Amino acid sequence: MMTTTFADLGLSDTILKALEKTQLKMPSPIQVQAIPHIMAGKDLMGLAQTGTGKTAAFGLPLLHRILDLGHPPAPKTVRALILAPTRELVSQIADNLEVFTKGTSVKVAMVVGGASLFKQAERLKRGADILVATPGRLIDLLERGDVSLHATGYLVLDEADHMLDMGFIHSLRKIAKHIPLKRQTLLFSATMPKDIEELAATYLQNPIKVQVAPPGKPVERIVQGVHYLPNGDKANILKEYLNKHPGEQALVFGRTKHGSEKLMKLLVTWGFKAGSIHGNKSQSQRDRTLTEFRKAELDVLVATDVAARGIDIPGVRYVYNFDMPNVPENYVHRIGRTARAGKEGTSISFCAPAEMSELQAVEKLLKKAIPVLGGAPWSADMVAAAPKPGQNRGQRPSQGRGGQKAGSQPIQRAAPGKPGAKPAARPASAKPAGGSFAPRRAGAGGGKPQGQNRRPD
Repeated sequence: MMTTTFADLGLSDTILKALEKTQLKMPSPIQVQAIPHIMAGKDLMGLAQTGTGKTAAFGLPLLHRILDLGHPPAPKTVRALILAPTRELVSQIADNLEVFTKGTSVKVAMVVGGASLFKQAERLKRGADILVATPGRLIDLLERGDVSLHATGYLVLDEADHMLDMGFIHSLRKIAKHIPLKRQTLLFSATMPKDIEELAATYLQNPIKVQVAPPGKPVERIVQGVHYLPNGDKANILKEYLNKHPGEQALVFGRTKHGSEKLMKLLVTWGFKAGSIHGNKSQSQRDRTLTEFRKAELDVLVATDVAARGIDIPGVRYVYNFDMPNVPENYVHRIGRTARAGKEGTSISFCAPAEMSELQAVEKLLKKAIPVLGGAPWSADMVAAAPKPGQNRGQRPSQGRGGQKAGSQPIQRAAPGKPGAKPAARPASAKPAGGSFAPRRAGAGGGKPQGQNRRPD
């Protein structure tokens, strides 16, 4: 079987020369499948798990087509718009595109919340060939008249499922009204819930569908495990694990901004080089912390799901789910932060009684049980007595209680990092909470968007 090269995909000599200076030597499967269709002007829906090279899959053919234009964009106009749900992902996409466009006349700009609106408006006065943006900040600039999308011929929705999870469907509708109907639209997602099919039917015309991995399937190289333990014991067991791999980087996911910040400060008092990123941090703080983590100046990064997608930090060897995610697909994106670039990784989850339904939803998505490293599945009476989602679960890092509440299943401690007993049978997983939306064509009236119209960007 012949190996496909970037030259075989029809990319211009200018792009091939730029690629020679990068670490991309051979195209990934999603790039091999997507690039020819995008260069042919087709709408495309790309499904691939995180870390498979989706940015290059849409970025390289867009760059190829824009280079053919041969003249700069008009003031305040944008030729290609890339929307992504978080500031970190926008920054990463823009950084990658800057590498691909080095030595060319293509102008790449980015706009995100938490940064100077005035400076972003000033930058857009010169126009941009490619604009990478979070939806909320782009709407701010559109409403001020600082940018125009009337000449935008390309629209890319990256991590589209996460945009829906974060309530961006209403924002997407508002933005789409500003973009010509005659355009090329590309949708990339790591998972394929029904909502994404509906989104594609709304915004894409006869799309080509490419898929390189089953939706929701985590990287096979990741060793997974779960500990059943009360919330008050989580911090101490995390400390035990971190002490077992000193100098190796770990990413810890919490559910809330306040809880993640408090956990980070506790880890610092214990002597760990730790930092945190979440919605309460300014963009400059988040950028600085991520830079320190990438440079291995920090060993532990505590984050909310804002960091679960698209952040490529090859040095991360361990991922800890300090709190189980309330959206099962986010589990896949969290653990996908390890085992990058062909390396191996380990993911360990901590499950308190109130989180049994979240764990069951994850296992339903994975279609398999996660191996037990400690404790045993919580009994029905403990689950019933636990605070329900949305209530105060008391997830406060503490010095530990040295035991469990009366009536709980006994914790069968296993050596951290080593697989425990064979997973016990669990009750059928409950359907995860959530709803769907009824998408409408841009400009169509009626229909109140489901979910909250939040702007976490």
